Parts: sequence; C-alpha cells; structure tokens
Amino acid sequence: MFRANMKENLKNIIEGLLFVSERPISIKELAGVSNSLSIDVQKVLLELINEFQDRGLRIIRKGDYFHIVTASEIAKYIAIFLNQELKKELGQAALETLSIITYKQPVTRMEVEKIRGVNSDAILRTLQIKGLISEVGRKETPGKPILYGTTFEFLQYLGIESPDDLPKLSKDEEIKTDQTFKF
Repeated sequence: MFRANMKENLKNIIEGLLFVSERPISIKELAGVSNSLSIDVQKVLLELINEFQDRGLRIIRKGDYFHIVTASEIAKYIAIFLNQELKKELGQAALETLSIITYKQPVTRMEVEKIRGVNSDAILRTLQIKGLISEVGRKETPGKPILYGTTFEFLQYLGIESPDDLPKLSKDEEIKTDQTFKF
C-alpha cells in the first residue's frame, strides 16, 4: 500500500513537471527534482506514455528526454480554437503581463510570475500567438530560461519605434522584479 502511494505521488509529480515545462526534461533531471531513482522515474514515464495514448495530450520521448505535447489528431481543433483566441480582446491579466514584459524586457516567465504572483504560462502563449511578444533569447543562468520581449508588430500597434519611446514610469509606478501585485 505504502509503495503504491509513493508511486502515485511520483507519477503526479512527473506529470506536473512535464506539464509546466516549456522544454523536454531528462530522466536524470526528473529523478533529481523528485528525489527518486532514475529507474523508478523511467517506469513511471512508460506508464504515463501508455495512459496518455487515448487522450488529447501525449508524452513523447527522444532518447532520455520527455515532453508533453498535444495529440496530432486534434491539431485542426486547436487551430480553430487558437484562431478564435486571436480575435478576442486582451483581458486584464494579459494586459498586466504585457505591461510587465514591455517595461522589463528582456524578462523570463519566472520573473513575470514573481511580479504577478501567479502562473503566467497560458497568458504568455496567448501573447505569443497574437504576435505581441516573442522569445528574444535565453538567460545565462541555470536552465537557460527563455527571455521574452515585445515584437515589432506590438510597437507598430502602439505607433512607436522602440520600447525607449514608451512613457517613462514614475517611481511610484515602477515595476520592481521583487514586487508582487496584490489583488
């Protein structure tokens, strides 16, 4: 019984890590983060691959690296949905995230989330799909997280040539990386 609970817990941990990761994750990394043996992680990954076979998501493997992706057979539905998302106006959370990126660029997802105090994965994807932000590089820190910045299209929409042309924030309005928004 105890061993079964440990296995289910490990399965939940691995599934969660794969879900939030923007990149494939190695067995070694999953084992390290979950404080588990590589052989146990590998067994759980194989089970998850089988469990995901008939779902809208798949776990793909390339060597010792694993990643969650959408199933190819639902690609047309995803395209329809994303096209509808493009036509929607930005909500408060997206505008907040876009403002942070605009004034703090280049900035990582984790830096945005630290300021906002909440997960921003979906909002970042939406802003990318709408062509308002893009990946502008990798930060030279462990894990080399993606750096985000605004796009030329975003600047065109605002009628400016550079983020330097944006109105300057007063000291009271300034967005600090160690600041968390309170709602």
